[in-house]
Amino acid sequence: MSVNTSHQDAPAGPHRLSPWRFVMVFGGVSLLMDFVYEGARSVTGPLLAHLGASAAVVGVVTGAGEAAALGLRLASGPLADRSRRFWAWTIAGYVLTAVTVPVLGLTGVLWVACALVIAERVGKAVRSPAKDTLLSHATAATGRGRGFAVHEAMDQIGALLGPLTVAGVLALTGDDYAPALGVFALPGVAAIALLLWLRARVPDPVAYETTVEPLEAETQGPTRSQDGKLPRTFWVYAAFTAATLTGFATFGVLSYHLVARHLLPTAAVPVLYAAAMAADALAALATGWLYDRFGARVLAVLPLLSAAVPGLAFTDTVWITVAGALVWGAAVGVQESTLRATVADLVAPGRRATAYGIFAGIMGAAALAGGALTGALYDVSIPSLIATVAAIQAAALVLLWVTRART
Repeated sequence: MSVNTSHQDAPAGPHRLSPWRFVMVFGGVSLLMDFVYEGARSVTGPLLAHLGASAAVVGVVTGAGEAAALGLRLASGPLADRSRRFWAWTIAGYVLTAVTVPVLGLTGVLWVACALVIAERVGKAVRSPAKDTLLSHATAATGRGRGFAVHEAMDQIGALLGPLTVAGVLALTGDDYAPALGVFALPGVAAIALLLWLRARVPDPVAYETTVEPLEAETQGPTRSQDGKLPRTFWVYAAFTAATLTGFATFGVLSYHLVARHLLPTAAVPVLYAAAMAADALAALATGWLYDRFGARVLAVLPLLSAAVPGLAFTDTVWITVAGALVWGAAVGVQESTLRATVADLVAPGRRATAYGIFAGIMGAAALAGGALTGALYDVSIPSLIATVAAIQAAALVLLWVTRART
């Protein structure tokens, strides 16, 4: 799979921001919003358990949330391509997330909390194909792997600060979730304001990509379909990604294990989640840089990390469990950066939001299966869970090999 690495110093062109500045400002938006929703996600498992949920319920709800965040992009991606209103879809999705998170802390009813957890993820589904398409135009000039990696690393600054904020507020209030989640109203408003400013400065980011399209045609043309259809390599690649997520535990199940086995107090779980997000950022930067140099072979690390998570995280030894959570974070970093960069290299701009939507829909189905599978197997037998995940990740490695062979 070819990569684009030579345009990091491209000028701003018709816009008032250079490609790298666009990536950085967009990263600032994501930093603020990750501060909001990752803070909430860091305590989803304990919050639902506090309201009476079992491990299976936590697994299904968090898996369904990821399925909503990913599966609904099957609709939002093609709609964004059809309407070409990428900014409008992006803004709407961020607004939905900014509203639902503070409200989540106010509910004392399990089914309402479950609905809000899923609604927050719906906001991600609304915005993500359009947002990734906007970002992909600028990364054509910065290098796909590095552009997406820097954006993801800025995400994780917010993902680090959000859980730490929740931990501090919970420690001060005695595990009261209302103020712990209510503090996120302000950064949510700030993120929307910054996003509106960015849209005014760069109304049409596709101009970034048109300035480098001739070189892309030389380096990436063979992987792209010329008849309007998505290339076959994209579908094999999507199958590889689905396999890795089908065998990937959610943090909801991990945090449930930590609290149910009395390995960590509830207030410490967000701190561990923050550490996992730091691992996420480092993994994103490392694999993004390596992807621009060596291509898709770098993704072989993802099944290896995913297979290691249950063997480490579901033990009864605190430091091994903590190591498992950090490995989990590193795997998420690869998923959120380099996997997305590869889609942009496989699919031409005119069909890219559709590709991101379909890709995410496949990931969503796999996430739902993965959340339900790991939650159910956790209740039955942890050794069976470890063995099943290892087998699934071995199959994922085979699919990655097929993807590289086709490319």
